[in-house]
Amino acid sequence: MTHDLILSGGHVIDPANARDGVMDVAVKDGRVVAVGADVAGQAAKTVAVDGLYVTPGLIDIHVHVYGYAGSMFPDAHALTGGITTVVDAGGPGWKSFEDFKTTIVDRSKTRVLSLLNIVAPGMLGAVEQDIGEMQTEACADMIRAHPEIIVGTKTAHFGGPGWEAVDGALRAADLSDTVAMIDFWPRPTRTYPELLARMRPGDIHTHVYARHIPVLDDNKRVQDCMWEARERGVVFDLGHGAGSFWWRLAIPSTRQGFPPDTISTDLHRSSALIPNANMITTMSKCLNMDMPLSEVIRRSTVTPAEVIGRPELGTLTVGAEADIAVLDVRRGAFGFVDSGRARHRGDRRLECMLTVRAGEIVWDVNGMSWPDWEDAGEYAVIQ
Repeated sequence: MTHDLILSGGHVIDPANARDGVMDVAVKDGRVVAVGADVAGQAAKTVAVDGLYVTPGLIDIHVHVYGYAGSMFPDAHALTGGITTVVDAGGPGWKSFEDFKTTIVDRSKTRVLSLLNIVAPGMLGAVEQDIGEMQTEACADMIRAHPEIIVGTKTAHFGGPGWEAVDGALRAADLSDTVAMIDFWPRPTRTYPELLARMRPGDIHTHVYARHIPVLDDNKRVQDCMWEARERGVVFDLGHGAGSFWWRLAIPSTRQGFPPDTISTDLHRSSALIPNANMITTMSKCLNMDMPLSEVIRRSTVTPAEVIGRPELGTLTVGAEADIAVLDVRRGAFGFVDSGRARHRGDRRLECMLTVRAGEIVWDVNGMSWPDWEDAGEYAVIQ
């Protein structure tokens, strides 16, 4: 068989298939066609990735690529970090979804999915506070009309005293047979344990280590309600952001056996700078909280794929679309800052060396897949 691409000699970590060892990965017509030792056949392009880790393309289920001044077009920020799928968390609502699809989804190499805001216009201005714009039936109808893009609902930033935003998002998710992502700010009239009791199995609590979330009790122990919610199937998402990841909450929680179920960034223009909340750095932070590399990869690939109802993603299964990340784990003395600008020292940092999206190499930081210029002749653009 003649393959389009073979990544040879890398350490494959593919949790969906329990693969964790040195293997080759072969790609043909945009699909994974073989994974194993010494894959047979020739290839139009063979890239030696010895000493590097080969994983499914990363999935970031909380980003902002549409709907407000801080959003960022995905490709330059996703593909360079090994991310092949992003989920915009609440940028569009049902009234603005078609514009989101036209201007972002259809123009991106990155696979862009959506958690639809319960507020009809989405994150366009101050309308997230307008209860009159929380139209459950219309939200559910739009989700049902675009199941290939919309994976659930989202509510965030609501400052009112009631439960209208949360209950609306949960109801729309229930009507559309999807999940809801909740970005919650406790109020005296709506407490954190009450929120967790409302959430269904599979619903996503983002910003789990934000300082306004009472993950720890007065004795610095993980609250009982957190354990109970996880036991029921509520998903706890990291959702780093500019203000939602704090070492003083994340490290004690992780040490007590309460790590995030999914690793995500809440990436936007502010969080992309300090505290550097891109995916590869956020994964490095988890790695330096003593999360095993295989679990860092699991919570950045197959688990988020399952959470958003896309089990065909986050895997190197033969036949799957060839979304692949090639990562290096650098060793040294590093520092990682949280949302409060405090540092945690670490000795490992992940770096994305190469990204394949739908079988095409879209990022190659060291030019591993291209010939040296001296050998390239009178070249134009090398394919």
